[in-house]
Amino acid sequence: MLQLRDIKKSYAIGDTVTTALKGVSVSFRKSEFVAILGPSGCGKTTLLNVIGGLDQYDSGDLIINGRSTKEYKDSDWDSYRNHSIGFVFQSYNLIPHQTVLANVELALTLSGVSKSERKARALEALGKVGIADQAKKKPNQLSGGQMQRVAIARALVNNPDILLADEPTGALDTATSVQIMELLKEISKEKLVIMVTHNPELANDYATRIVNLKDGEIISDANPVIIEEIPEEKPKKEKKKGRKTAKTSMSFFTALSLSLNNLMTKKTRTVLTSFAGSIGIIGIALILSLSSGFKAYINKVQEDTLSTYPIQITSETLDMTSVLTELTGASGEYNHELDKVYARPIFGKLINTMMSEIQSNDLKAFKNHIEDNKETLDQYITDIKYTYGVNLDVYSKDTSKGVIKVNPMEVFNAMMGGTDSSAMMMGGMSSSNVWNELLDNRELLDSQYDIVDGKWPEAYNEVVLFVDENNEINDYILCGLGLIDQGSVYQMMSDIQNGKPVAEEMTSYSYEEILGLEFSLVPASAHYVKNEETGIWENKSKDELHMKNNINKGVDIKIVGIMRPKESATATSATSMIGYTHALTEHCITLNNDSPIVKQQLSEEIDTLTSKKYGAEYKFCEVDIFTGIPFGYTPETKDITIEDVHAYIATLPAEQQQMLAQQMGQMTDEQIIEIFSKELNKNTETTMATLKTNLIKLGAAELDTPNTINIYAKDFESKDSIASFIDDYNKAAEDGGEEEKVIRYTDLIGIMMSSISTIIDVISYVLIAFVSISLVVSSIMIGIITYISVLERTKEIGILRAIGASKKDITRVFNAETIIVGFVAGALGILTTILLNFPINAVIYAFGDIQNVSKLPIWGAIALVVISMVLTWFAGLIPSRVASKKDPVVALRTE
Repeated sequence: MLQLRDIKKSYAIGDTVTTALKGVSVSFRKSEFVAILGPSGCGKTTLLNVIGGLDQYDSGDLIINGRSTKEYKDSDWDSYRNHSIGFVFQSYNLIPHQTVLANVELALTLSGVSKSERKARALEALGKVGIADQAKKKPNQLSGGQMQRVAIARALVNNPDILLADEPTGALDTATSVQIMELLKEISKEKLVIMVTHNPELANDYATRIVNLKDGEIISDANPVIIEEIPEEKPKKEKKKGRKTAKTSMSFFTALSLSLNNLMTKKTRTVLTSFAGSIGIIGIALILSLSSGFKAYINKVQEDTLSTYPIQITSETLDMTSVLTELTGASGEYNHELDKVYARPIFGKLINTMMSEIQSNDLKAFKNHIEDNKETLDQYITDIKYTYGVNLDVYSKDTSKGVIKVNPMEVFNAMMGGTDSSAMMMGGMSSSNVWNELLDNRELLDSQYDIVDGKWPEAYNEVVLFVDENNEINDYILCGLGLIDQGSVYQMMSDIQNGKPVAEEMTSYSYEEILGLEFSLVPASAHYVKNEETGIWENKSKDELHMKNNINKGVDIKIVGIMRPKESATATSATSMIGYTHALTEHCITLNNDSPIVKQQLSEEIDTLTSKKYGAEYKFCEVDIFTGIPFGYTPETKDITIEDVHAYIATLPAEQQQMLAQQMGQMTDEQIIEIFSKELNKNTETTMATLKTNLIKLGAAELDTPNTINIYAKDFESKDSIASFIDDYNKAAEDGGEEEKVIRYTDLIGIMMSSISTIIDVISYVLIAFVSISLVVSSIMIGIITYISVLERTKEIGILRAIGASKKDITRVFNAETIIVGFVAGALGILTTILLNFPINAVIYAFGDIQNVSKLPIWGAIALVVISMVLTWFAGLIPSRVASKKDPVVALRTE
């Protein structure tokens, strides 16, 4: 039963207060057809709104089934409207962008009914009012009577206890009005139907009870409820318990559906709004495409460049940082007048700095540290290469045309002529070694090169040839392959010097010809033969018979593959050269270490100067086996004898021996010794000779003591980590009092490239900051458009509230609308960016020869769509909040 006790309601408009209800008290039975009659403005609709929970009374009490509503919260009123009340309005109040079926289902949706049950019950309700066949139509496709039937079906679908009809026939013709009244009368047999009307005829014909209202007061009641029919009011505890009714809740997907249908009715505005919102997204997406593309390109350049320019640590190093500081830091302050040109004294400082900054590195200790911490270092590097200052002496296997040395190329040294100008002009070609060691990282090599034919080296005696992207090699590389007669090169040099024209023609070789080439590696130690008379080792590398024998006994080497740089490679670790593995280096060093000459040089038993066992004065390892003279000779260290002179002369070429014999024939032994001692002091080749240089000349080395350590970093971040690794090692050495183990090196490439990366980051951040302004502007615009949408959908807000939607549900509907707009804006922005990337890449390729640099990363696209949705959601918070706070009664009156 429904009871109103002394209900009062007034409205304040400015300073004017209008009283709509003046202490109305009335009770209604569970099932009856009540007609409330009265003139316009008497408070009929206000009374209906108070009963339906759309409007709140100022004082009094509304009692529902014995429970007071004084302590009802918003959620309680929402649940009451959804489960207990069904509204039928004069103007139908159907949502225009929803189908008939969707309009009827809406109340069930708020109740949390499943989709299948929702559809079945909605169709059943439409069947009861006789328009089930119109379920798929939109409201604007129906007649007035049909729309009112839809409104009644919507009111009944949730099986409410009370049906409230506000002028249900006011907009209908007489015949249709009768049909609607008959329908309401039938419903009143099971439910309480309260109808507000100003038509007394309809009220008298169909209502079982007529209540007359005038100036906010009941003036008559044809069939009032007697006291005996009124149930006792329930205790307070039961009231609280009774209020725990099912709460209404609109799912986010329902909100999305409502908003999407609304937006689809305004396609043009939706598209234009989304496009305006996408402008900022397009700007940021393009910047992100270029930024990430260039960063990816730089990373590729870094990786490829770092395979060419590693962190190099040498046994002796010059601290270039100090030198550069001396060169650049000297200018600045001055303490003289600007009346003359003054020479700044920097040359002496520079020489002093260069002399003092040449430092030694203990690479043996550092190599051991690397091996002990390999797992830590492996995550930052692509490879570590150890070099030992040992050249590979490689000869053509075919000696039918004489001995042809292909590496190092003697013809190349002759072409250079030993002049500084030649070296400067030849630039990067100044090395006579065209055979170089490969990186020991197959994955990196595979990422940089395609296999044209053959395979990568697997055995120590297998090598590969590297060609450029056009399958070409520089013709001087042919000397390194033994394919060019070196005599023809000498003839070419002679012709050029004599001003004769030289024909330039391109030659070609089949892959089979290249892969069929064979070579012989002759250990450097094999060039020397011991003179049994003098005990001195003589160089026989110019003796053709001796060298042919060495070539026949040498290490057989064959080319097994031809490699070409990939199109995507920006730099490569090897270009136009013959590449061999580190295994060949170790094999060559082992052969030299095991040779008799190296063993004798390192021996401590025989002194070749005296051919006797060492005394206390010398050890043999302190004597140059090529001259018989002690390393670092000075007159103070040992008196030279005439036997020493004859032994040294015996190491010289025959022509020089004959010339010296003629000159010395007329001199005494004392004169010869004096002249020879003076010449030894002047001759740096003799006096500056050391055990180390002799071992290098012999190709000998200790494998745990490299001459150079090349560390190839994965990227510049890894290079920083490697620098930290070295710094930690240095700190440990300093803390342990082992200053001699501190490693020093200069990394100019790292400084340069990291600066480029930083510049790109800064530019990207600045551009994104500027473009973000457009995002903010578009978000504000979307907020304004959402507010306009709130104004346009005010009536819809009232309808939703009338059928039980909460304030949160209304907020959710408009949030869903802004999220949809944000998604469309983001997706449109990403799609536009992808399309724009094609011409952008074409322009960049045309001017910069860089392919596909503008590429939007997937994570960036997803992030930008999400950002667009979040921004539009945020922009719609205020409008959606405004919508949720709208008075449902006022909203229903809005057209």
